[in-house]
Amino acid sequence: MQKMTEVEIWTIIRTDQGNAVLLRPLGSDISVPIFIGPLESQAILIGLGGMTFPRPLTHDLLLDLMHRVGLRLIRTEIYDIKENVFLARLYLDRDHPGNPLILDSRPSDAIALALRCKCPILVSKKVVTAAGVPADIFINAPGENPAFPSEARFEERSEISEKSLRRLALQTELEGAVANEEYERAAKLRDALILLDNETDIEDR
Repeated sequence: MQKMTEVEIWTIIRTDQGNAVLLRPLGSDISVPIFIGPLESQAILIGLGGMTFPRPLTHDLLLDLMHRVGLRLIRTEIYDIKENVFLARLYLDRDHPGNPLILDSRPSDAIALALRCKCPILVSKKVVTAAGVPADIFINAPGENPAFPSEARFEERSEISEKSLRRLALQTELEGAVANEEYERAAKLRDALILLDNETDIEDR
């Protein structure tokens, strides 16, 4: 059985690689950045702010449907990385306690739904080990907006941290390409990830 740790949504940041949601294990100084698109960022920010709208947005509509058929989201998990893609799942409570319905999900959707339901978001130790970076990388100098670090602050990151972010950006692009069945683009992104990993291995020797 996988070891899981509960995380908080620390913030969403904007980098030169795109937007990233930062997951921080409770009580830890490690953060797991997952790069997401602008629409996914908006959905998560709406959940963080507890905003409501006259007409239901996509995640709100899904939750309303679940409620009407007697399902309740009890937790979400980001449980693995396979072929450089983050894997997540939803745990839904139904009529038989202890036998939840488990659905595959994109991490961004799992996070957006969990925020609206105020249920735990769990990340496996494997994911934290593979993708975690020091949280202080994302802390700004006094007076700056913590949600959107300045370019100057990002220039202070170490070379290893830069490569971690590049790798995660490629992972997110790969996830999107696979989801859209853009297999030629996905193959090129995989090659880029392999090349980046090989460069890191050579430097570590």
